[in-house]
Amino acid sequence: MELTEIIKPENLVYEKPRLMNNTPMHYCPGCSHGVVHKLIAEVIADMGMEDCTIGVSPVGCAVFAYNYLDIDWVEAAHGRAPAVATALKRLNKDKMIFTYQGDGDLAAIGTAETIHAANRGENIVIVFVNNAIYGMTGGQMAPTTLEGMATATCPDGRDIALNGYPLRIGDLLAQLEGTCLVTRQSVQTAGAVRKAKKMLRKAFENSMAGKGCSVVEFVSTCSSGWKMTPGQSNKWMEENMFPFYPLGDLKNVE
Repeated sequence: MELTEIIKPENLVYEKPRLMNNTPMHYCPGCSHGVVHKLIAEVIADMGMEDCTIGVSPVGCAVFAYNYLDIDWVEAAHGRAPAVATALKRLNKDKMIFTYQGDGDLAAIGTAETIHAANRGENIVIVFVNNAIYGMTGGQMAPTTLEGMATATCPDGRDIALNGYPLRIGDLLAQLEGTCLVTRQSVQTAGAVRKAKKMLRKAFENSMAGKGCSVVEFVSTCSSGWKMTPGQSNKWMEENMFPFYPLGDLKNVE
């Protein structure tokens, strides 16, 4: 086969998901957000739900998520995405509703909204990107920052005596009666991406089946906040984040 034949669109092995706009992303090189966006776009398209999905974007690195995926969006105040999603789903039961949040938005200012929406069993999907730092505002310590991990506000590392313990918010949500799925995934390898997509699909299917609240946590990197190259960030994440935030299902009610 000639090279010109190989590169024809119909012969491509991979192409950009059709629900992703051509808007250049603002994320830093190596950031996990772009891959997670891609997976969400693919799952929505695979389910044929592009005209029935509403995303709720946060305050944080993903504040402009509505620019990247060609679905309906609502922008929520900082930390209030689960409350907004609750209203959207209750008023539009046939719609597929999800929030997209970072650790500062979900596990700090939005802790109450997150816990109570999950405990009520709202039929929404919460997509949680956990990179253990405030990425957008300068790399400050987050609730999920690991013990001993240096940030702009704890340059000598998180001190448990001063700052308390890192918050395993996923483990907490898994204990609530209203959650049907709480899973912790990553996107640093091809295999991890495939598994993450499978769990995202299940979460969205759960929401449409009225099974309760589904939470998909992505243990992620923040190369700029961690002050590492993308390669170094992935290695650091595997060696330090995964032992504290182990991947896998925390709760999976069939």
